[in-house]
Amino acid sequence: MILIAVVGVVVLAALAVFQLALVGGAPLGRFAWGGQHDVLPARLRVGSVVSIAIYGVVAVVLLQAAGAYRALPRGLVDVGIWVLTGYFALGVALNAISRSRPERLVMTPVALVLAVVCLVLALG
Repeated sequence: MILIAVVGVVVLAALAVFQLALVGGAPLGRFAWGGQHDVLPARLRVGSVVSIAIYGVVAVVLLQAAGAYRALPRGLVDVGIWVLTGYFALGVALNAISRSRPERLVMTPVALVLAVVCLVLALG
């Protein structure tokens, strides 16, 4: 189970680097936030900063669900991993219908990997 959690953490780390690049003004906006901007406007850059923080919390939940880490109450993690499974499954659907072709092609599989990681950990 720890290997599964590590896969999820690595994907989250890559997403965090991507979001950090967006915050820094990299012209990669077509892959995120609906793909309407090459360079994100300030309000979406703030959203990217918030996303990075959320990825950190999600990583803790994944690692704890796998038994590799203890920081949160077990009950919170048990519920949280199911919430994350649903959240990432919804992300698969939403990214799949994005108007941005690059976002559909890249972020749909990313969300799918995270959904499967969460499901495996939730069932484990």
